[in-house]
Amino acid sequence: MNKDRRTVVIAGNWKMNMTPSEAKTLAAELRGNVEKGFCKKNVKVVFCVPFTDIAVVKDAVADTCFKVGAQNVHWAEKGAFTGEISADMLKESGAEYVIIGHSERRQYFGETDETVNMRVKAALAKGLKVIVCVGETETMRDQGITAETVAKQTKIALLGVEKEQLDNVVIAYEPVWAIGTGKTATDEQAEEVCACIRGVVKSLYGEDTG
Repeated sequence: MNKDRRTVVIAGNWKMNMTPSEAKTLAAELRGNVEKGFCKKNVKVVFCVPFTDIAVVKDAVADTCFKVGAQNVHWAEKGAFTGEISADMLKESGAEYVIIGHSERRQYFGETDETVNMRVKAALAKGLKVIVCVGETETMRDQGITAETVAKQTKIALLGVEKEQLDNVVIAYEPVWAIGTGKTATDEQAEEVCACIRGVVKSLYGEDTG
């Protein structure tokens, strides 16, 4: 595998933090501190911010290499889905990326592999770039089903996604057992799971794509 062909994506998930005024200030600080160091070939820096912050952060990082993303998207274009947001709304607000299937969405808001897939296809259809989160819990790791779990999540997330759409797909390994627990996934553990993900992509779309 030629790693020089890979695009490095550094995505920061701001979660439920920062009012618009706070987000504007932070984005300006980040722009001043790290813009020159991160604006390199094959490196993309994405700020995934709350919905209310998208427009102000987009303005704050205009004319830089920084991109703006959202933290969720609904699969419907419009309708009676109180509290949700559509891909069209995100695009017009200035988002280019969107996180889908984050472990907190799965844990607290009933996200399933199937709804992840629906959101992925809806976002891609509108030209958004998606960051799909997959990963196992501590129980799953202890049971030795990490590979099966991540492979299943990846396969279902990509169900119905065409090969040419994969240029707009990032699959992010998120070890759920290492979030807020004080535990850290080692390089070896992360690489092992990433190899599993690449294997799934190869099986679905071919060696070169994987």
